[in-house]
Amino acid sequence: QVQLAESGGGLVQPGGSLRLSCSASGNIFSINTMGWYRQAPGKQRELVATITSGSTTNYAESAKGRFTISRDRRKKWVDLQMNSLKPEDTAVYYCNANVYAPGSKSWSTYWGQGTPVTVSS
Repeated sequence: QVQLAESGGGLVQPGGSLRLSCSASGNIFSINTMGWYRQAPGKQRELVATITSGSTTNYAESAKGRFTISRDRRKKWVDLQMNSLKPEDTAVYYCNANVYAPGSKSWSTYWGQGTPVTVSS
């Protein structure tokens, strides 16, 4: 089994910053893409940012210029630095990883439990 543990969510005022962290553990041989998604109340889960094992990044338009995703492959973690936060960034943020487990024959996608972010004055 693979576990993704997120941390760093909370309440922040508009214009503020938060840093989310996600650590992967368990039966892992290799991790390809890691990323962050979010789901606001009443809305579908959406992409925020992803980063490949080669450090290629992809951002949602809403995140470009404000959020930065980073990753340490050896330590199997991914961070999301969020600056200039807006009320519309309020959501539960989920970590995601594409993992190859020892002995498996394919890659599998795993999700964390989610960490809430609230942007409000």
